[in-house]
Amino acid sequence: MGNLLKVLTCTDLEQGPNFFLDFENAQPTESEKEIYNQVNVVLKDAEGILEDLQSYRGAGHEIREAIQHPTDERLQEKAWGAVVPLVGKLKKFYEFSQRLEAALRGLLGALTSTPYSPTQHLEREQALAKQFAEILHFTLRFDELKMTNPAIQNDFSYYRRTLSRMRINNVPAEGENEVNNELANRMSLFYAEATPMLKTLSDATTKFVSENKNLPIENTTDCLSTMASVCRVMLETPVDPPVLDHPNLPQMVNVQPDISGGFSKACCAVREREYRSRFTNEQTVSFCLRVMVGVIILYDHVHPVGAFAKTSKIDMKGCIKVLKDQPPNSVEGLLNALRYLAFERGITVSANSSFLENSG
Repeated sequence: MGNLLKVLTCTDLEQGPNFFLDFENAQPTESEKEIYNQVNVVLKDAEGILEDLQSYRGAGHEIREAIQHPTDERLQEKAWGAVVPLVGKLKKFYEFSQRLEAALRGLLGALTSTPYSPTQHLEREQALAKQFAEILHFTLRFDELKMTNPAIQNDFSYYRRTLSRMRINNVPAEGENEVNNELANRMSLFYAEATPMLKTLSDATTKFVSENKNLPIENTTDCLSTMASVCRVMLETPVDPPVLDHPNLPQMVNVQPDISGGFSKACCAVREREYRSRFTNEQTVSFCLRVMVGVIILYDHVHPVGAFAKTSKIDMKGCIKVLKDQPPNSVEGLLNALRYLAFERGITVSANSSFLENSG
């Protein structure tokens, strides 16, 4: 009987946690509501932030005109007038990153606390796990949009240069009170990052671990690795369809509990197909993919040896295979994020490329 249970739960194959995270419908229980409501106040503004960023066009034309005609006061005023409201938007984005950081740390506190294990937390507190996933999904979407919009850094650099010149010349500047020098320095560091929102969350996770010394680091890393494993299992393409469709599958389970290899693999595939069939929204697949990559990156920043080490609890080859099984154009940005992560860990470019390209 024990072997049968192992077959059905795939523990021998180390397929990962055997539960479904309901990213579409999870609702908070009474014990989750306090943290859930706090985080929800932040998340309700996330879509508006993404819409503002997506529609951000910049003041490139006005800035070029002003630089090419430095003595034309009309063009200088026009460029300044175009940049100031845009800097107000950039300030809003930056301030939202600080709110998101606080929300993430609140969720980490709830999902890593004793006496429950991280797996138990994620299974019991699915609404909080869903919010954690939504933060990661937002983060990767924000950074994807930021990376493809050079106007953001150009606008902010022009703003700072012009403001500095105005101060030297004792010229009163409209908008100076909007972003003081200290805030401008912090915003400058934020937007200098290729992936500023992800860097904010990575730093927040690292800080959470360092500030909670009474909490084993494994509580945090296991929470992240479990989330990655759950996403991978829910996304994996079923294998061995002829075995799955075998008309005597129920009898095979009852009569041959000790059968090994292919049958165990087939039972895991049954579970994976059943998990994925629960998705009612086609966008849930891309949501899960982003979340999986997001938690891998956070894990890599927090874990002493990173996500690519042999001792890592994340099945990196399995996760990458899931990505490679998707339509290529839909996941190239996520694969590039993992390539860059491997490069940061000192994996050579050729080894990194081989690992990511030949994982299937």
